[in-house]
Amino acid sequence: MAETSTVARPYAKAAFEYAVEQQALDDWAAMLETAARIVEDDDMKRLVLGNPQLSSSQKADVVVDVCGDAVSDAVRNFLGLVGQKGRLSALPAIVEQFNMLKAQQERRMDVNIVSAFPLDDAQQDKLASALAKRLNREISITTQVDSTLLGGVILRAGDTVIDGSVRGRLNRLHEALSA
Repeated sequence: MAETSTVARPYAKAAFEYAVEQQALDDWAAMLETAARIVEDDDMKRLVLGNPQLSSSQKADVVVDVCGDAVSDAVRNFLGLVGQKGRLSALPAIVEQFNMLKAQQERRMDVNIVSAFPLDDAQQDKLASALAKRLNREISITTQVDSTLLGGVILRAGDTVIDGSVRGRLNRLHEALSA
């Protein structure tokens, strides 16, 4: 079976292009997020998506019905198409890729920073401004604390990972000495 991200890519691209054409990127992002949360619900997975007695179209109809007025007719049609193709389980990945395309369009990037100790606001601002200057994008930061890093930080921005942690440096030194 194809990897979920591979399956999701053409659907995300099609939805994104349509949303750009309709000048409704934010609306589509919110509606797709709502639909993805519905699809990820444990009861929905168990009772509907995992039910072998329902056809793909019937599953799509249930998801669209549960979405109700939270989605537009165009999104209903999109969900119906995704459902008919048996790809409703890929909807969270579709939304993730849609949001990446949206961030790219808006020249915005979400960065996750994992540090050994909590970062204060000044440190976060300094990192955000340095990244914004380097990447030429607006930066949105989320932080996590992982005391096993010993010191330093790990930055994750899209596909890029910069490991400046003490643990990472020790691992690289160990690999160099083991080779």
